[in-house]
Amino acid sequence: MTYRKMRYIGFAIITLVSLALPWITVEGKHLFLLSFDKKQLQLFFTAFNMSELWPMLFLLLILFLGIFLITTLGGRVWCGWACPQTIFRVIYRDLLQTKIFGIYKSIENKQKMVNERKWIEKILAFLIMTAFAIAAAADLLWYFIPPEDFFAYIQDPSEHRILFVAWFIFTALIMAAAVFLKEKFCTYVCPYVRVQSTMMDNDTVQTIYDNIRGGAVYDAKKQKIDKIGGECVECDACVRVCPAHIDIRAGMQLECINCLECADACEKVMKKFKMPSLVNWTSPNAVQLREKVKFIRFRTIAYCVVLCIVMAGLLFMSTTKKSMLLNINRDTELFRISNDKLRIENTYKMKFENIDSKEHTFYFEALNPEIKIKTPKEPFKLKAGEAQTRVGILFTDINSSIKAQNGEPLPIIIRAFAVDDKEKIFIEKQAVFIYPSAENIR
Repeated sequence: MTYRKMRYIGFAIITLVSLALPWITVEGKHLFLLSFDKKQLQLFFTAFNMSELWPMLFLLLILFLGIFLITTLGGRVWCGWACPQTIFRVIYRDLLQTKIFGIYKSIENKQKMVNERKWIEKILAFLIMTAFAIAAAADLLWYFIPPEDFFAYIQDPSEHRILFVAWFIFTALIMAAAVFLKEKFCTYVCPYVRVQSTMMDNDTVQTIYDNIRGGAVYDAKKQKIDKIGGECVECDACVRVCPAHIDIRAGMQLECINCLECADACEKVMKKFKMPSLVNWTSPNAVQLREKVKFIRFRTIAYCVVLCIVMAGLLFMSTTKKSMLLNINRDTELFRISNDKLRIENTYKMKFENIDSKEHTFYFEALNPEIKIKTPKEPFKLKAGEAQTRVGILFTDINSSIKAQNGEPLPIIIRAFAVDDKEKIFIEKQAVFIYPSAENIR
């Protein structure tokens, strides 16, 4: 199977997965959803609200470490095999402009159009690509606005103008990258290509022309020379097929996206001479030293180890997710003495947040037998995702043993819990209770 066919299969799988992921739900929770509307991150069918976005740190670490590992192993393999911009370019140039409308002569020649004046065909290709871009932009938005909400929102444009503006911007960006910038996007716009070279070494797999077998075509300054000897027949098939419009025989270049179209073209020509391709997916050391590619080396092992640690941390932290949050702020007034001078009161602002998927009834207690609750007197209900701030007043008797503190803050633990599931849904927070000194009571 040619590299081109393998890439097409990969493109189809990536497209299907990206379209399917937003629809995968369990009990209303998505596999992945970063919802600004609901102020939630849903990951692995678990909802995290905006005050517990620690999984995003792990996801970003996994993303960057994964990029480092992939680049160290396979160079620009992402660019040619998985990048959305590359997929859009293949759809527009290879499928629409070449296969369907014949604007280009064939996929094997991406350098010249058959007829520059095929205006009707060009307009049709542009319109169809616009439809693709609109669908792709909608799919991207589904990772921020779930499909069930998206289709409800677009029925009322006046109330959801920001959604339509974002949809238009994403569509325009896709069209600009695929239709107008073309391969220049990779060279001048994409930031990833600028840092790739720092993550690659002589054992990184790349698209490489074997100048030992084929003979040198360019000198060290990438100036073309009169080739002497070697197996390269200078058919230029590798040049005509290149979507980046480069000559791979000049060595690795910034524009190369590792699509391996040149390897397929060279293999097709060299097969006629019963010889293997002069362009292969291999490493510089493997070519120069005539040895196998070294995939297992210190850098790749280090990335794998760190990546595994981060993933294990994410899984562990996910299992410790709480179903409620509690934030306590003590009132600026140190204490209050009741009118009858029988008890000492401390006031707290308590923010309760139900981050479970269903409604619960909440209350709290101070884990000190001498401290009691004045208000609120009764438990209260919170819907899923709802937050409420309650004023809690704790008190103790004037003759309590706490008076031995003599004005010093007394550390206490406030335990908030769901009345209907006290054993599983609870949280404990430290606070302080202040008992006045003797002269303040008089």
